[in-house]
Amino acid sequence: MSAKHVRKAFVAAILAATTFAATPAQAAALCAPHIVQHFDLAKGQTPESIVLSPNGTAYVAFAKARQIAEISPHGEIRILATLPAPADGGTGTPALGFPLTVGIDRASDGTLYFLYATGTADLTGVWSLRPGGTPRRIAPLPAGSLPNGLALDERTRTLYVADSTGAVWKVPTTGGATVWSSGQELRPNGFLGANGLKLHGGAVWVTNLDRGTVLRIPLRANGTAGAVEVAATGLTGIDDFAFTGRGDEIIAALDTVNEVALVRPNGTHEVVLTAADGLQGPTSIAVRGRTVYVPSAAYLTAQDPNLLVARLGR
Repeated sequence: MSAKHVRKAFVAAILAATTFAATPAQAAALCAPHIVQHFDLAKGQTPESIVLSPNGTAYVAFAKARQIAEISPHGEIRILATLPAPADGGTGTPALGFPLTVGIDRASDGTLYFLYATGTADLTGVWSLRPGGTPRRIAPLPAGSLPNGLALDERTRTLYVADSTGAVWKVPTTGGATVWSSGQELRPNGFLGANGLKLHGGAVWVTNLDRGTVLRIPLRANGTAGAVEVAATGLTGIDDFAFTGRGDEIIAALDTVNEVALVRPNGTHEVVLTAADGLQGPTSIAVRGRTVYVPSAAYLTAQDPNLLVARLGR
């Protein structure tokens, strides 16, 4: 499918139901997949990203609802914040045409950091939410940007933001934003470029949805970005991802093809979950020990957004 057709299908499916073919799982790197939480599509509960707290609580960004939610280990959902709607309805949001909350991470003091893309200068940017507090924007980003993936370097109190229009931003938690890395490897090819983002092994790792790639950008000692390196290719529709704890091995959500893949350190990959396991357009991954959490936003399937849990089997 071309990037142009992916874009049309993705945006149309957010607004209206489509069908999606299921494919049997091809490997056993993940075991015992099962859905632990169902979300309400009518309420816009489309989980775009996830982060876990030490006590097992999950925090998710419900993209279409413009909300940040807490999910207890027992499955209770509590809405922590609903962000203000843009005056124009978000029609100017790049590539998508609707406002959405994305990219979430959590500091050790419980502060949540997340992103809001609206296509407007007054709301687009990096936001924070302290426990028991109210959300506030700590760093504006340009109206023409599409902030998507987010990771916090708590040691330096710095946030890194994947901008799907083709950049990575560096944002101190005290405010301000500068472009940290840009280039062809991060740019879209018809729809969305830089997407998921993680910090690992002295580098910022970023996916590019249109190009199906995982990128590694060295983080130099002086804080600047090294040259972009391509770590893996051929990952159609890759969204966000997580490291498994075994070196550079990755579990990646392939949103547009409704799969989850295990990406080996040498760049090869295998599909480990499909629609047959309960996926409904996976958007992100969280890993704790041997447990893998996979939120699905159902953007293309328009059925049963959910949270699936599986075990690393090897």
